[in-house]
Amino acid sequence: MTAQDPTPGALWQVPYLPIDPKDIGRSYEAIIRINSQSGKGGVAYVMETEFGYQLPKAMHVELGKIIKNLADECGEELLATQLFQAFEQEYLHRCEPFALESFHVEEIATQNDSKVVACTAHISVDGIVRALRGHGNGPIDAFVQALNQGDVADFKVLSYTEHALERGAEAQAIAYIQIQTSSDATFFGAAIDTNIELAAVKAVLSALNRSQQYHR
Repeated sequence: MTAQDPTPGALWQVPYLPIDPKDIGRSYEAIIRINSQSGKGGVAYVMETEFGYQLPKAMHVELGKIIKNLADECGEELLATQLFQAFEQEYLHRCEPFALESFHVEEIATQNDSKVVACTAHISVDGIVRALRGHGNGPIDAFVQALNQGDVADFKVLSYTEHALERGAEAQAIAYIQIQTSSDATFFGAAIDTNIELAAVKAVLSALNRSQQYHR
């Protein structure tokens, strides 16, 4: 109904005028706050709109739990910057017990003329550098095969996604890797590099480091 026609059942005729928060001196960071009751979608939305990180959907649940625990510990709402710092600490700054020292790949021809990638990697495991070699259908597969030897690791890759964070020749890219350990537990890892292959390799180690952290 309208101000001139209060008849029951009539439609309201009120204009809907969406505005940009900047029009009133606000920002999305100021409007969207994260607390222990916030859903996983809200956390992912802030990561994308504020920082350009397009998290895989399966990662929303994992990060959402981490942020909820942080909000419970703080007992207050979290700013977008706090959310990002928690993401960095949890995924991007994981460097123990596995750390990448060097990584090299090359294509080799097989007898049936198919292409196989061979990788040589030096990784630090609890401070001890080890040389690993593996073969696969690509750099990531070869690196995973190299790690899944002896007593180094026992896991498989469930998913892999990546996207650019900036534009230009020197743009950085972020890779997200989800692994499954021998105990069927799943973990995401993430890493940033100007070389997408190195970002993916580092993301594998990020996931492995997280699996070690939560199983110790």
